[in-house]
Amino acid sequence: MSGDTTIERLEAWATSFPVHDTVTLGIGRAVKRDAVVVRVTTRGGLVGWGEAHHGRCPSAIADIVNTTLRQLVVGRDALDVVGAWERIYLRQLSSHGMGAAACMAMSGIDLALWDIRGKAVGWPLYRLLGGSRRAIPAYAGGISLGFQPPEDLCGEVAALTAQGYRAVKLRVGDGVRRDSERVRAVRAAYPDLRIMVDANTGYSLADARAVLPVLDECAVEWLEEPFPPHDHHHYIAAARLGRTPLAAGENHYTRYEILRVLEDAAITIIQPDLSKTGGLTEALRIAAMASAYKHTVNPHTSATGINMAATVHFLSAIDCGGYYEGDVARENLFRDQLTRPAITVDAEGCVIAPDAPGLGVDIDEDWLRAHPVIEGPAYV
Repeated sequence: MSGDTTIERLEAWATSFPVHDTVTLGIGRAVKRDAVVVRVTTRGGLVGWGEAHHGRCPSAIADIVNTTLRQLVVGRDALDVVGAWERIYLRQLSSHGMGAAACMAMSGIDLALWDIRGKAVGWPLYRLLGGSRRAIPAYAGGISLGFQPPEDLCGEVAALTAQGYRAVKLRVGDGVRRDSERVRAVRAAYPDLRIMVDANTGYSLADARAVLPVLDECAVEWLEEPFPPHDHHHYIAAARLGRTPLAAGENHYTRYEILRVLEDAAITIIQPDLSKTGGLTEALRIAAMASAYKHTVNPHTSATGINMAATVHFLSAIDCGGYYEGDVARENLFRDQLTRPAITVDAEGCVIAPDAPGLGVDIDEDWLRAHPVIEGPAYV
């Protein structure tokens, strides 16, 4: 392997698997899982892996990587991640608008370049970023804890606390009465548990007005995405209706969209997704901005172990990091079979970054080739 870090190849795969143990959330019932996996190879033989969020159109996201963005980065130095980011921004985002698909696609490229940077010097990313391998508190999230009866939900929470989780994120958006029943049931059963809730953009302002007193009563840590990301005025109004902090950010792309979130001062829990917002490069900028406002950054995690590892490295290297979102979905082959090692919670409810160079995870390329994309909706 030579030291030539020029990018020679860039390719993306859309991949899927069907879900048999379905979960119903505010965005529908999950029937399959999708992901977009990006590989960058240098002339010297270094290989970096990244994940672009599928955006419910995995084939389209992969096509953007394999066509429009490939021509902008092949031939560049893989170690110049800021230069690659800026080139994509100037030629795509600034000239054609802040499109979600392009942001997702570039995020996968950016993560792969950071993986190469770590491998080039033999360091895990947390160390390359100036961080330390420390315990990061985790909450139980992912596609789980859905719209089941309160007694069933409490049983699922019991299993998660037995694994070590001391915080969980419940799903709301099923109607204020049913949402309130579930939150109150879990709080009554687990008085010391830290509880977050996520509406998946499913609330109206009237819903938020009705449910926030219940969330205050139950000492909920945050109400996540009650509204679509562009409903800025609803967030401002809802922030005055209770004490429970509002959270968002996974569907706000790049620091430019997060800037308004910070300036509006309604959302105080900042949640970028490294596979959506522009990669690790942009997430670091967002964290610096959030730190200036004294807000915590609690990233949203995506489908595969690639994003999960990158997120733990990121949280290990910023000064305003909050929770890691642990994926506790009962069925996620992207977590259990595509990548190794898995990010697991310890008895104290914490996770620790991998210690191998780069992202610190290995990819099963045979598994990836054996699971082509399944076209159609992921939720029904």
